[in-house]
Amino acid sequence: MHIRPAWRTAASVAALLAVVGAAGCTTRVTDADPSRTDVVAAFYPLQFIAERIGGDAVRVTNLVKPGAEPHDLELNPHQVARISDAKVIVYLKGFQPAVDEAVEQNGEHRGFDVSTVQPLLDAGAAGHRHAGEGAGEPAAHGGKDPHVWLDPTRLATIADRLAARLGEADPGRAADYATRAAALHADLTALDTEYEQGLRTCQRREIVTSHEAFGYLAERYRLTQVGISGLTPENEPPPGQLAEVTKEAREHGATTIFFETLVSPKVAETIARQVGATTAVLDPIEGLEPGSTGDYLSVMRGNLAALKTALGCS
Repeated sequence: MHIRPAWRTAASVAALLAVVGAAGCTTRVTDADPSRTDVVAAFYPLQFIAERIGGDAVRVTNLVKPGAEPHDLELNPHQVARISDAKVIVYLKGFQPAVDEAVEQNGEHRGFDVSTVQPLLDAGAAGHRHAGEGAGEPAAHGGKDPHVWLDPTRLATIADRLAARLGEADPGRAADYATRAAALHADLTALDTEYEQGLRTCQRREIVTSHEAFGYLAERYRLTQVGISGLTPENEPPPGQLAEVTKEAREHGATTIFFETLVSPKVAETIARQVGATTAVLDPIEGLEPGSTGDYLSVMRGNLAALKTALGCS
């Protein structure tokens, strides 16, 4: 992923907010439905829980298009207007600087920061660290791992709190939000049970990944994450780090090197060739692929199947 300088993001958002303010009603959302509560979700997993809890009572706008990298989001005037008009803005502070800035300047009292619900893990907490690894990324998130949604139990707690927040914004339908949140909680608990049972007995417990996005999943299910780097298509890890990960993959008998969606598989393929392994996708679910018919639950089950194959689970 490419992290833009905070000052540049802040300046861009400030300029957009000025445009929205100057234009007045011409930038207001014109397709509002008074019978539904407008909710803005900063990226896909937050859209998923908002839609499941809100049902037909809400209209959810995801700020990130399918297939786009959420970290690199730059807001356009229409999106800023959406944030300005929304009753609830669901976001994760520190993950998307442009959204943080827009919420701070134009909707802080309506913001629901999911990082305040569940304490975030330190970056790399559930994995091996290598010399020079993750340069730039941990600082961008305050040294924390933002991928909290990859633990279904943590996401269930976040969903429960979101239901309460929607009930505050729309008291007449608070009971409906609570009922749908309970159903979602049950689905996420069932998913957690599938993971617990599926990964209980495995030949290996180390997952070699192109990017350390799976700390919450690793911690929950007693796995160890071996990260190649904070990999982006534009930035490859230094040769020493690559050699160290290759050595570690051999020592642990890794049969699969995982790369994630929205990221080049080039380095993962290089390591796989060197250790005689295959490559496979482990999806961090930051967004869906264009045209995808799946959802968070189905993608997580696809991840489980990939992990069971890679780790030799019975």
